[in-house]
Amino acid sequence: MSKELTRREIREMALQALFPLDFNTDLTKKDAILSAIELEHEELLSEEEDAFVPVYLDVLVGGVCEKKAELDQYIEKHLRDNWKINRISKMDLVILRIAAFEMLYVEDVPNTVAVNEALELTKTFSDDRSRKFVNGVLSNLMKEIEAGE
Repeated sequence: MSKELTRREIREMALQALFPLDFNTDLTKKDAILSAIELEHEELLSEEEDAFVPVYLDVLVGGVCEKKAELDQYIEKHLRDNWKINRISKMDLVILRIAAFEMLYVEDVPNTVAVNEALELTKTFSDDRSRKFVNGVLSNLMKEIEAGE
C-alpha cells in the first residue's frame, strides 16, 4: 500500500459506505466498502479489484451495521421532544451513528475525539445547522456515557 490512511479519511470512507447501505438493501457491506474506497483511494485497489480494506474501516462499517438499531435508540433518546429519528437527514443520521458507535464501543477513541470528528464530517458532507444539531445530540450522549462510568 502506498500510503497509510488517517482515521479521519477512514471515517469519511465509512460514511460513504454506510450512506448507500441505508437505501439499497441489495448492497452488501463489502460492495459498499469497495465503492467508498474507489471514490478517493483508488490506489488501494489492485487490478483484480481486490482492495486492501483498512481494519478500522471494517470495524466502523461492520459495527454500525450490526448495532444500527441500538445506536438509533441512543440517538433518539437525545433528540428534542418534537423530533423523531425519521426526521433527521440520512447524512446526519449516518454521522451520528458513526460517532455514537465510536463513543460506545471503540475504547481507544476518546468521546471528545468522536464528537469532533463527527463535526468535521458535517463540515464536509452537511451544513452549519446540521453541525449544531449533531453537536447537541452527541454532547448529550457523551454526558450520559460519562455519568454512567
